[in-house]
Amino acid sequence: MISMRDAFGQALVELGKIRNDFVVLDADVAGGTGTLPFREAFPNRFIQCGIAEQNMVSMAAGFSTSGLIPIVTCYSVFASMRAIEQARNSVAYPKFNVKIIASHVGLDVGPDGPSHQAMEDLAIFRSIPNFRVVSPADPTELKKALPSILSSDGPVYMRTGRSPLPTIFDEDIGFRIGKAMIVRDGVDCTIIAVGVMVARALVAAGELEADGIKCRVVNMSTIKPIDMAVIKDSAEKTGAIVTAEDHNIIGGLGGAVAEVLGEICPVPMQRVGIKDRFAESGDPEALATKYGLDSRTIKAAVLRVIKRKKS
Repeated sequence: MISMRDAFGQALVELGKIRNDFVVLDADVAGGTGTLPFREAFPNRFIQCGIAEQNMVSMAAGFSTSGLIPIVTCYSVFASMRAIEQARNSVAYPKFNVKIIASHVGLDVGPDGPSHQAMEDLAIFRSIPNFRVVSPADPTELKKALPSILSSDGPVYMRTGRSPLPTIFDEDIGFRIGKAMIVRDGVDCTIIAVGVMVARALVAAGELEADGIKCRVVNMSTIKPIDMAVIKDSAEKTGAIVTAEDHNIIGGLGGAVAEVLGEICPVPMQRVGIKDRFAESGDPEALATKYGLDSRTIKAAVLRVIKRKKS
Protein backbone atom coordinates (compact mmCIF):
# COMPACT_ATOMS: atom_id res chain seq x y z
CA MET A 1 0.00 0.00 0.00
CA ILE A 2 1.10 3.55 -0.71
CA SER A 3 -0.46 6.86 0.18
CA MET A 4 -2.34 9.06 -2.24
CA ARG A 5 0.26 11.79 -1.82
CA ASP A 6 3.06 9.39 -2.76
CA ALA A 7 1.07 8.23 -5.78
CA PHE A 8 0.58 11.88 -6.71
CA GLY A 9 4.33 12.51 -6.53
CA GLN A 10 5.06 9.48 -8.70
CA ALA A 11 2.44 10.52 -11.25
CA LEU A 12 3.87 14.05 -11.42
CA VAL A 13 7.32 12.72 -12.28
CA GLU A 14 5.98 10.38 -14.96
CA LEU A 15 3.90 13.14 -16.51
CA GLY A 16 6.82 15.55 -16.29
CA LYS A 17 8.81 13.25 -18.58
CA ILE A 18 6.23 13.47 -21.37
CA ARG A 19 4.71 16.93 -20.80
CA ASN A 20 6.47 20.24 -20.35
CA ASP A 21 3.34 22.39 -20.07
CA PHE A 22 2.92 22.40 -16.29
CA VAL A 23 4.76 23.68 -13.22
CA VAL A 24 4.36 22.80 -9.55
CA LEU A 25 3.95 25.47 -6.87
CA ASP A 26 4.74 24.53 -3.27
CA ALA A 27 4.11 26.20 0.10
CA ASP A 28 7.15 24.73 1.87
CA VAL A 29 5.42 21.38 2.41
CA ALA A 30 6.86 19.25 -0.41
CA GLY A 31 7.51 16.42 2.03
CA GLY A 32 3.90 16.49 3.18
CA THR A 33 2.29 16.69 -0.26
CA GLY A 34 4.45 14.12 -2.03
CA THR A 35 6.06 16.55 -4.48
CA LEU A 36 9.71 16.05 -3.42
CA PRO A 37 10.40 13.59 -6.28
CA PHE A 38 9.20 16.15 -8.80
CA ARG A 39 11.38 18.85 -7.24
CA GLU A 40 14.39 16.58 -7.56
CA ALA A 41 13.60 15.51 -11.12
CA PHE A 42 12.54 18.93 -12.47
CA PRO A 43 13.98 21.67 -10.25
CA ASN A 44 13.37 24.36 -12.89
CA ARG A 45 9.67 23.54 -12.94
CA PHE A 46 9.25 23.54 -9.16
CA ILE A 47 8.47 26.93 -7.61
CA GLN A 48 8.95 27.37 -3.87
CA CYS A 49 6.47 29.98 -2.64
CA GLY A 50 7.11 29.62 1.09
CA ILE A 51 4.40 29.44 3.71
CA ALA A 52 2.26 31.94 1.82
CA GLU A 53 -0.68 30.08 0.32
CA GLN A 54 -2.60 33.23 -0.62
CA ASN A 55 0.35 34.53 -2.61
CA MET A 56 0.87 31.10 -4.16
CA VAL A 57 -2.68 30.92 -5.52
CA SER A 58 -2.39 34.45 -6.91
CA MET A 59 0.92 33.50 -8.54
CA ALA A 60 -0.76 30.46 -10.06
CA ALA A 61 -3.45 32.65 -11.58
CA GLY A 62 -0.75 34.73 -13.23
CA PHE A 63 1.14 31.67 -14.48
CA SER A 64 -2.01 30.34 -16.13
CA THR A 65 -2.24 33.40 -18.37
CA SER A 66 1.17 32.51 -19.87
CA GLY A 67 -0.04 29.19 -21.20
CA LEU A 68 1.54 27.08 -18.48
CA ILE A 69 -0.64 24.95 -16.22
CA PRO A 70 0.13 25.69 -12.57
CA ILE A 71 -0.41 22.89 -10.05
CA VAL A 72 -0.84 24.38 -6.59
CA THR A 73 0.15 21.97 -3.81
CA CYS A 74 -0.40 22.44 -0.08
CA TYR A 75 -2.45 21.15 2.84
CA SER A 76 -6.18 21.21 2.28
CA VAL A 77 -7.06 23.38 5.27
CA PHE A 78 -4.91 26.17 3.83
CA ALA A 79 -6.06 25.70 0.24
CA SER A 80 -9.72 25.73 1.20
CA MET A 81 -9.70 28.40 3.91
CA ARG A 82 -6.56 30.51 4.04
CA ALA A 83 -6.36 31.05 0.27
CA ILE A 84 -10.03 30.73 -0.60
CA GLU A 85 -10.49 34.40 -1.51
CA GLN A 86 -7.70 34.14 -4.08
CA ALA A 87 -9.06 30.81 -5.35
CA ARG A 88 -12.49 32.36 -5.81
CA ASN A 89 -11.62 35.78 -7.19
CA SER A 90 -8.31 35.21 -8.97
CA VAL A 91 -8.90 31.68 -10.29
CA ALA A 92 -12.59 30.74 -10.41
CA TYR A 93 -14.07 34.08 -11.47
CA PRO A 94 -11.86 34.43 -14.59
CA LYS A 95 -12.00 30.61 -15.03
CA PHE A 96 -8.20 30.31 -15.18
CA ASN A 97 -6.60 26.94 -15.81
CA VAL A 98 -5.28 26.32 -12.28
CA LYS A 99 -5.23 22.94 -10.56
CA ILE A 100 -5.24 22.91 -6.75
CA ILE A 101 -4.18 19.50 -5.42
CA ALA A 102 -4.24 19.24 -1.65
CA SER A 103 -3.20 16.65 0.90
CA HIS A 104 -4.11 16.20 4.59
CA VAL A 105 -7.86 15.73 4.31
CA GLY A 106 -10.42 14.50 6.82
CA LEU A 107 -9.49 12.06 9.57
CA ASP A 108 -6.96 10.46 7.23
CA VAL A 109 -4.60 13.16 8.56
CA GLY A 110 -4.54 11.27 11.86
CA PRO A 111 -1.87 12.47 14.31
CA ASP A 112 -1.62 15.99 12.86
CA GLY A 113 -4.88 16.72 14.65
CA PRO A 114 -7.92 18.93 14.11
CA SER A 115 -5.97 21.99 12.94
CA HIS A 116 -4.95 20.01 9.84
CA GLN A 117 -7.96 17.72 9.40
CA ALA A 118 -9.79 19.37 6.51
CA MET A 119 -13.38 18.25 6.82
CA GLU A 120 -14.93 21.26 5.08
CA ASP A 121 -12.98 21.45 1.81
CA LEU A 122 -15.40 19.57 -0.45
CA ALA A 123 -18.27 21.79 0.67
CA ILE A 124 -16.22 24.96 0.19
CA PHE A 125 -14.89 24.25 -3.29
CA ARG A 126 -18.16 22.67 -4.43
CA SER A 127 -19.93 25.95 -3.72
CA ILE A 128 -17.62 28.05 -5.91
CA PRO A 129 -18.70 28.47 -9.55
CA ASN A 130 -16.36 27.03 -12.23
CA PHE A 131 -14.48 24.75 -9.82
CA ARG A 132 -14.63 21.01 -10.45
CA VAL A 133 -14.03 18.85 -7.38
CA VAL A 134 -12.33 15.44 -7.52
CA SER A 135 -11.42 12.88 -4.85
CA PRO A 136 -9.98 9.58 -6.15
CA ALA A 137 -10.56 6.33 -4.29
CA ASP A 138 -7.10 4.80 -4.46
CA PRO A 139 -3.56 5.48 -5.75
CA THR A 140 -4.29 3.83 -9.10
CA GLU A 141 -7.29 6.04 -9.77
CA LEU A 142 -5.33 9.12 -8.71
CA LYS A 143 -2.64 8.33 -11.29
CA LYS A 144 -5.36 8.06 -13.95
CA ALA A 145 -7.13 11.20 -12.78
CA LEU A 146 -4.11 13.51 -12.88
CA PRO A 147 -3.53 13.51 -16.68
CA SER A 148 -7.27 13.88 -17.22
CA ILE A 149 -7.33 16.91 -14.93
CA LEU A 150 -4.33 18.47 -16.66
CA SER A 151 -5.93 17.95 -20.06
CA SER A 152 -9.18 19.62 -18.98
CA ASP A 153 -9.53 23.38 -19.09
CA GLY A 154 -10.42 25.45 -16.05
CA PRO A 155 -10.11 25.28 -12.25
CA VAL A 156 -9.97 21.91 -10.51
CA TYR A 157 -9.64 21.03 -6.83
CA MET A 158 -8.45 17.49 -6.07
CA ARG A 159 -7.88 15.69 -2.76
CA THR A 160 -4.97 13.35 -2.16
CA GLY A 161 -4.22 11.89 1.30
CA ARG A 162 -1.62 11.17 3.95
CA SER A 163 -2.16 7.54 4.93
CA PRO A 164 -1.40 4.37 2.94
CA LEU A 165 -4.47 2.97 1.18
CA PRO A 166 -5.38 -0.45 -0.19
CA THR A 167 -5.41 -0.75 -3.97
CA ILE A 168 -8.93 -1.18 -5.34
CA PHE A 169 -8.52 -0.83 -9.09
CA ASP A 170 -6.42 -2.43 -11.81
CA GLU A 171 -4.11 -0.39 -14.00
CA ASP A 172 -6.60 -0.47 -16.87
CA ILE A 173 -9.13 1.61 -14.94
CA GLY A 174 -10.54 4.57 -16.86
CA PHE A 175 -11.25 8.00 -15.44
CA ARG A 176 -13.43 10.84 -16.69
CA ILE A 177 -14.31 13.99 -14.77
CA GLY A 178 -17.99 13.94 -13.88
CA LYS A 179 -18.43 10.18 -14.34
CA ALA A 180 -19.03 7.85 -11.39
CA MET A 181 -18.09 4.17 -11.36
CA ILE A 182 -20.20 1.25 -10.18
CA VAL A 183 -17.58 -0.98 -8.55
CA ARG A 184 -20.03 -3.55 -7.18
CA ASP A 185 -23.66 -4.10 -8.11
CA GLY A 186 -26.62 -4.93 -5.94
CA VAL A 187 -30.38 -4.50 -5.62
CA ASP A 188 -31.13 -3.78 -1.95
CA CYS A 189 -29.25 -0.53 -1.30
CA THR A 190 -26.63 1.71 -2.89
CA ILE A 191 -23.57 2.93 -1.02
CA ILE A 192 -22.18 6.02 -2.73
CA ALA A 193 -18.67 6.62 -1.41
CA VAL A 194 -15.69 8.84 -2.08
CA GLY A 195 -11.96 8.72 -1.34
CA VAL A 196 -10.83 6.46 1.51
CA MET A 197 -14.43 5.47 2.15
CA VAL A 198 -14.75 3.46 -1.07
CA ALA A 199 -12.58 0.64 0.29
CA ARG A 200 -14.56 0.64 3.53
CA ALA A 201 -17.83 0.58 1.60
CA LEU A 202 -16.65 -2.48 -0.30
CA VAL A 203 -15.80 -4.24 2.96
CA ALA A 204 -19.25 -3.41 4.33
CA ALA A 205 -20.95 -4.60 1.14
CA GLY A 206 -19.06 -7.89 1.27
CA GLU A 207 -20.08 -8.53 4.87
CA LEU A 208 -23.70 -7.57 4.15
CA GLU A 209 -23.86 -9.99 1.24
CA ALA A 210 -23.02 -12.80 3.64
CA ASP A 211 -26.28 -11.86 5.39
CA GLY A 212 -28.23 -11.89 2.12
CA ILE A 213 -28.17 -8.12 1.50
CA LYS A 214 -26.81 -7.11 -1.88
CA CYS A 215 -25.46 -3.56 -2.08
CA ARG A 216 -24.43 -1.57 -5.08
CA VAL A 217 -21.22 0.40 -4.38
CA VAL A 218 -20.58 3.56 -6.38
CA ASN A 219 -17.25 5.37 -6.45
CA MET A 220 -18.27 9.03 -6.81
CA SER A 221 -14.76 10.33 -7.41
CA THR A 222 -16.07 13.54 -8.96
CA ILE A 223 -18.13 15.52 -6.46
CA LYS A 224 -18.72 18.34 -8.93
CA PRO A 225 -20.05 17.97 -11.57
CA ILE A 226 -21.77 15.07 -9.90
CA ASP A 227 -23.02 12.12 -11.93
CA MET A 228 -26.78 12.66 -11.63
CA ALA A 229 -27.56 9.78 -13.99
CA VAL A 230 -25.87 7.19 -11.78
CA ILE A 231 -27.54 8.58 -8.66
CA LYS A 232 -30.96 8.45 -10.31
CA ASP A 233 -30.40 4.94 -11.65
CA SER A 234 -29.21 3.74 -8.25
CA ALA A 235 -32.20 5.25 -6.48
CA GLU A 236 -34.63 3.69 -8.92
CA LYS A 237 -33.03 0.24 -8.89
CA THR A 238 -32.19 -0.14 -5.20
CA GLY A 239 -34.63 2.26 -3.50
CA ALA A 240 -32.23 3.30 -0.73
CA ILE A 241 -29.00 5.32 -0.60
CA VAL A 242 -26.14 5.56 1.90
CA THR A 243 -23.36 8.09 1.34
CA ALA A 244 -19.91 7.69 2.89
CA GLU A 245 -17.22 10.38 3.07
CA ASP A 246 -14.22 11.41 5.16
CA HIS A 247 -15.72 14.90 5.49
CA ASN A 248 -18.40 16.74 7.40
CA ILE A 249 -21.83 15.31 6.58
CA ILE A 250 -22.88 18.91 5.86
CA GLY A 251 -22.15 20.18 2.37
CA GLY A 252 -19.95 17.41 0.98
CA LEU A 253 -20.85 14.22 -0.87
CA GLY A 254 -23.91 13.56 1.28
CA GLY A 255 -25.23 17.05 0.67
CA ALA A 256 -24.60 16.82 -3.07
CA VAL A 257 -26.36 13.45 -3.37
CA ALA A 258 -29.29 14.64 -1.23
CA GLU A 259 -29.74 17.64 -3.53
CA VAL A 260 -30.01 15.35 -6.55
CA LEU A 261 -32.37 12.89 -4.85
CA GLY A 262 -34.58 15.67 -3.54
CA GLU A 263 -35.07 17.07 -7.03
CA ILE A 264 -35.38 14.00 -9.22
CA CYS A 265 -35.86 10.76 -7.24
CA PRO A 266 -36.51 10.94 -3.47
CA VAL A 267 -35.72 7.71 -1.61
CA PRO A 268 -34.66 6.92 1.97
CA MET A 269 -31.09 8.11 2.54
CA GLN A 270 -28.50 7.96 5.30
CA ARG A 271 -25.24 9.96 5.48
CA VAL A 272 -22.05 8.47 6.92
CA GLY A 273 -19.37 11.03 7.66
CA ILE A 274 -18.04 13.36 10.34
CA LYS A 275 -21.08 14.53 12.27
CA ASP A 276 -20.47 18.28 12.27
CA ARG A 277 -17.77 18.27 14.94
CA PHE A 278 -14.03 18.51 15.33
CA ALA A 279 -12.07 15.33 15.95
CA GLU A 280 -8.70 14.83 17.65
CA SER A 281 -5.19 13.58 17.04
CA GLY A 282 -4.73 9.84 16.67
CA ASP A 283 -4.25 6.85 14.41
CA PRO A 284 -6.42 7.29 11.27
CA GLU A 285 -8.10 3.88 11.56
CA ALA A 286 -8.79 4.38 15.27
CA LEU A 287 -10.26 7.80 14.55
CA ALA A 288 -12.42 6.32 11.78
CA THR A 289 -13.85 3.84 14.27
CA LYS A 290 -14.39 6.42 17.00
CA TYR A 291 -16.08 8.97 14.74
CA GLY A 292 -18.17 6.56 12.70
CA LEU A 293 -16.30 6.32 9.40
CA ASP A 294 -15.57 2.59 9.47
CA SER A 295 -17.18 -0.30 7.61
CA ARG A 296 -19.24 -1.26 10.67
CA THR A 297 -20.91 2.16 10.67
CA ILE A 298 -21.62 1.87 6.95
CA LYS A 299 -23.24 -1.54 7.51
CA ALA A 300 -25.44 -0.13 10.27
CA ALA A 301 -26.50 2.76 8.03
CA VAL A 302 -27.44 0.33 5.27
CA LEU A 303 -29.60 -1.71 7.65
CA ARG A 304 -31.36 1.42 8.90
CA VAL A 305 -32.09 2.77 5.45
CA ILE A 306 -33.36 -0.59 4.18
CA LYS A 307 -35.70 -0.74 7.16
CA ARG A 308 -37.02 2.70 6.26
CA LYS A 309 -37.46 1.60 2.64
CA LYS A 310 -39.54 -1.41 3.68
CA SER A 311 -41.72 0.64 6.00
